[in-house]
Amino acid sequence: MTRQTTLARDITITGTGLHSGRPARLRLQPARAGHGIVFCRADLARAGRPADVAALWSNVPGEPLNTRLAGADGVSVGTIEHLMAALAGTGVHNVLVEIDGPEVPILDGSARGFVGAILSSGLRRLGAPLEAIEVLRPVEVRSGEAAARLDPAAGLVIDFTIDFPDAAIGRQQRTLAMGNGAFVRTLCDSRTFCRRSDVEAMQAAGLGLGGTLENAVVVDGADVLTPGGLRHADEAVRHKMLDALGDLATAGAPILGRYTGLRAGHAMTNALLRALFADAANWRRVTVDEVQAAELPGVGVTPADLPDVA
Repeated sequence: MTRQTTLARDITITGTGLHSGRPARLRLQPARAGHGIVFCRADLARAGRPADVAALWSNVPGEPLNTRLAGADGVSVGTIEHLMAALAGTGVHNVLVEIDGPEVPILDGSARGFVGAILSSGLRRLGAPLEAIEVLRPVEVRSGEAAARLDPAAGLVIDFTIDFPDAAIGRQQRTLAMGNGAFVRTLCDSRTFCRRSDVEAMQAAGLGLGGTLENAVVVDGADVLTPGGLRHADEAVRHKMLDALGDLATAGAPILGRYTGLRAGHAMTNALLRALFADAANWRRVTVDEVQAAELPGVGVTPADLPDVA
């Protein structure tokens, strides 16, 4: 039997929100078994207002540019996907995320900073068994040329394809079984990316106010404008896989299934989870044994697995 985990100690991380441009401070705190991942807006709590919102698919409005939580009491936390990917990718099941603003810091545009902090803290095993969500039959959602699908599989596999007109990105495809620390070694340092024209449009609309060439890969046709260029030739599709893992983590438990994304984004992955949970015949909860645990993200990861970046 595999047990649930939490952090070994508190972690504090500071930075700036990508869309709000506001500074934010995160405090990740250990939590009991069954707590799950819950965000607490410390600024709202100090004002005596409701402050907690669980990181669950049902609390995600399904927006295209980022994954935002919106609770019934009006509590909102934006751009959670990179932190959620880091927690899933290091095998953290229970944590209280205290944040003093409306948006998670973007850091360098990847999940590497979150992963490094978690691995430095270490994990503590709890007494309760770990449960996973086993996909029992194919579930798919489509919108135009985009699609997202879940199929039964022994572990978590992510298969992603993107296709952009910009020569700096183009068509990219990658498949990765997420067990045995694959997320940390292969995906966690891949940064969010955008086209220069998209940056200009977002900032004109009051979004992306914290975006810089230091926290995103910005391309313009065949040119990569970000200093230092790409960390990987296929960094763009790797980042989309990172996003998908973070969005899938809002299922509330690890997923045993194969995720296939074709030009999919945050809203589509949330729609896929809603379709999965809409029919009880699509899935079931299972207690994770040692064999299944090895097929999930986070098993056997150490700080030495963290990739070096310039």
